[in-house]
Amino acid sequence: MNKMNFKKIIFRTAFSLLAFFIVATANAQDANIRGFVYLKATGEPVLFTNVYLQGTTIGASTDVNGYYSITQIHPGTYTLMVSSIGYDTLKEIITVKAEDIITRKLYLVKSAVAMKTFTVSAEQQKKQTDVLISSFSITPQEIKKLPSVGGEPDIAQYMQILPGVNFTGDQGGQLYIAGGEPVDNEVLLDGMVVYNPFHSIGLFSVFDDDIIKNADVHTAGFNAEYGDRISSVMDITTRDGNKQRVTGKVSASPFGAKTMVEGPLKKDTTGTGSTISFIVSAKTSYLQQTSKILYPYVDSGNGLPFNFTDLYGKVSFNGANGSKLNVFGFNYTDQVKYQAISNLNWTQTGVGSNFVVIPSSSSVLIEGNFDYSSYKIGMTEPDISPRSSGVNGFNMGLAFTYFMGKNEIKYGINISGTKTSLDIFNSVNREINQTNNSTELDGYLKTKLISKNGKLVVEPGIRLQYYASLPDFSPEPRLGVKYNVTKNFRLKAAAGIYTQNLISSTSQLDVVDLFYGFLSSPQQLQSQFTQQNGTVTNVTNNLQKADHIVFGFEYDFLKHFSLNVEAYEKFFNQLLELNPYQIYTSDNVNPQSLVNVPDVLKQDFLVESGTAKGLDFLLKYEYKHVYVWAVYSLGYVTRWDGQISYPPNFDRRNNVNLVVSYDFGKDLDWTVGARWNYGSGFPFTQTQGFYENLNLQNNINANYTTANGNLGVLYGTQNQGRLPDYSRLDLSIKKKIVLTENSTLEVGAGVTNAYDRQNIFYFDRITYQRVNQLPIMPTVNVDWTF
Repeated sequence: MNKMNFKKIIFRTAFSLLAFFIVATANAQDANIRGFVYLKATGEPVLFTNVYLQGTTIGASTDVNGYYSITQIHPGTYTLMVSSIGYDTLKEIITVKAEDIITRKLYLVKSAVAMKTFTVSAEQQKKQTDVLISSFSITPQEIKKLPSVGGEPDIAQYMQILPGVNFTGDQGGQLYIAGGEPVDNEVLLDGMVVYNPFHSIGLFSVFDDDIIKNADVHTAGFNAEYGDRISSVMDITTRDGNKQRVTGKVSASPFGAKTMVEGPLKKDTTGTGSTISFIVSAKTSYLQQTSKILYPYVDSGNGLPFNFTDLYGKVSFNGANGSKLNVFGFNYTDQVKYQAISNLNWTQTGVGSNFVVIPSSSSVLIEGNFDYSSYKIGMTEPDISPRSSGVNGFNMGLAFTYFMGKNEIKYGINISGTKTSLDIFNSVNREINQTNNSTELDGYLKTKLISKNGKLVVEPGIRLQYYASLPDFSPEPRLGVKYNVTKNFRLKAAAGIYTQNLISSTSQLDVVDLFYGFLSSPQQLQSQFTQQNGTVTNVTNNLQKADHIVFGFEYDFLKHFSLNVEAYEKFFNQLLELNPYQIYTSDNVNPQSLVNVPDVLKQDFLVESGTAKGLDFLLKYEYKHVYVWAVYSLGYVTRWDGQISYPPNFDRRNNVNLVVSYDFGKDLDWTVGARWNYGSGFPFTQTQGFYENLNLQNNINANYTTANGNLGVLYGTQNQGRLPDYSRLDLSIKKKIVLTENSTLEVGAGVTNAYDRQNIFYFDRITYQRVNQLPIMPTVNVDWTF
């Protein structure tokens, strides 16, 4: 399909459907019952549970704030019900009049007896009422089903088993999602941008699993509420502190230790008042020290080079009607010392706030955020000039959501400002030192319409992105559709246009790139680009651009099995990369002599295009105490740089993940888990030979016959080689011991890389030294919850 026609079709379809939806949902509402569902024991919101009127088909599911809104209720008396597995069914009689807006906070109590009654599944309902294409909602309970590598479950480990996700390694790994680079993935923590969510040892993220409330991961085709990224989104929300009592957790393992404390600063003794609560978390790794004793075989007693420290704190103010304000902050640091290879250090900090407002006289839900975050990274290597980069900026936004029966409309605005700096040396040893500022303003509108028979679900949206510093205006229509063929078989599709104003400083010539810097609106960019079909186009802006198309189906069969199959294609129409062809610089050549030199030989950055195609299969089985997750992903990623077509160094053809978890014992206090991962080899650029690189630019009269030069590398055709394939088996077993009513001890043991597979991590071209991923590493851990 012609790309311009593709954009016109999506654009016109989105606007037509938006107009239709707004007209279709503009009917007067009868009455509205809204509010929040909380756990009585802790005051924590209950996510994705059903709230409905008994004896009717009228109801709603709670969101990540525990908020529900039931609209279009005719006047009368009803029984409001909440049913959730593991909790007593809650009932409350409510009488509504025309145009009433009634707010109710509901509190669930944990069930003392396991009842064998029928409970409506909120997850099953969402499958039929939301498009949910290339989208995964992750809870802490699901993360804990994985083997606890290093003693603690972590969202970084869970991300690696998602369809379409490739991970480049246990050491210094990065996540590549459905053909996009890490810089193309937006990571949000309570609305704040986190520039590097994963530590250098790829088993751990910066986030503490015990403070995560929910994480939504969108690998392709995401709608208009997300922008300024061209590949994927990971949206993490943290939970509030316990509103009833002080509680916490202390954990320790050979990999590291952590502590978490939470509790009320102001209690609500009546169940109808306001509260203030806090939660703080700290975790650290001391693997470099412990591995010298416990894993001396790893690196001749030098130990594994990974240390990090993560700090997070949050205070939550909750109003009597459910409105709330959160104030939070974090500090994450990472220190790595690869033996004889490099030293890498980064740190990121952030402070921010977000709020939810429930107006008393309106059915709208108002959300907002304001935050500031920064990230700095530095790297030193033998015989190579040091590299450094930094990015910092603010972000503020407002969002409004209207609920109209099963349908809804959401719109919002965002303003952000970013400053980036990059100091590196390119392939001709020229220093690239740029500091850029950028400002962005965007607005979006999305809606959801469900047909009367519940068969068709359509979610169109439009995002208007204005890059003030370029300047450039980008209208970006989005569209998602689902058709419920039957209750158990559903078809779905999505498409959209995406842009971003941020690039990374990676080089495709590196076997493994450990340094990851950032830059916005790069200078020294070519003015024209030759497409693969020979067409020459003008480069009119410094944006990265992509179009997404996704389609697939869901099939629930044999009662407890579900199969999800999706195919996607991403058209990366404009990508910006470091220029590997540059041989001239304005530092050592008269600028006038470069007038007739092609841009590709003299500019710091290069324009590329490319595609990412994939087919993902996800088979899931969950019944009683058995959980099975099986994923197979087939992917093809190609790039065109105006000269050659090549696969980028994260192009993995085949990726398989198998996860099994089983709870057993009289009180289900034992859990065993296993995860096996297989991936075919990544591309890399082979070495053809070496030469002496004489640098005479500062002394043209030097005698080249006696001068000493540096060792230069002759590279082969870009990324035409393939590294060996990768596989790893992780195992774990856990035992929970109840000490008192509010205190438990959990003891676990596990092994990483159980069959000691030697997976390649890094290869030094000069010394021909190979560095492998993590070897077999047994571990034990102890968690005390009080």
